[in-house]
Amino acid sequence: MAWSTRGLRGSTFEELINRTNEKYKELGLALVQKIPTPITPIKIDQEKRHITLAYFEQKSTVDYIGVIQGLAVCFDAKESDSDTFPLQNIHAHQMDFMSNFEKQEGIAFILIYFTKHEDFYYLRYEELEKFWNRMLDGGRKSFRRDELDNNFFFKQEDIVFVPYLESFQKDLDIRD
Repeated sequence: MAWSTRGLRGSTFEELINRTNEKYKELGLALVQKIPTPITPIKIDQEKRHITLAYFEQKSTVDYIGVIQGLAVCFDAKESDSDTFPLQNIHAHQMDFMSNFEKQEGIAFILIYFTKHEDFYYLRYEELEKFWNRMLDGGRKSFRRDELDNNFFFKQEDIVFVPYLESFQKDLDIRD
């Protein structure tokens, strides 16, 4: 099941994750749900029944929350069309949420789709925190793809679109 080489566009990556999560649920492997961002509509096109202007009611936390084999997880989905990932794509309140989630013995991570390479990366919270702290200490405001642990790159498979469970298991193994 391959997609166009032009790469995923915006919410398409999240849709593939949603379908992956549905498959994991069917297989009894995980129960993970997309968290909607609460908005307040300002203008609505009555003919088309579309919201044309709205504002966010509150800062979002992460895109997904759930349970994998009895372990609480939260994660966000991000894309990069180059070999660098700007940390401005992650907000301080998200880092705070993931930090607190980890302190409660949950597992936080980010799934990144590198469109240029058509592969995915499972960014463990601990690894993200190192890049984040480097930025706060005056260092790079991004990280390079070649700085990442090769063991956490993965490709699409036939059974699920974004098969992140193997990387999740690797994350668990490192924590033990």
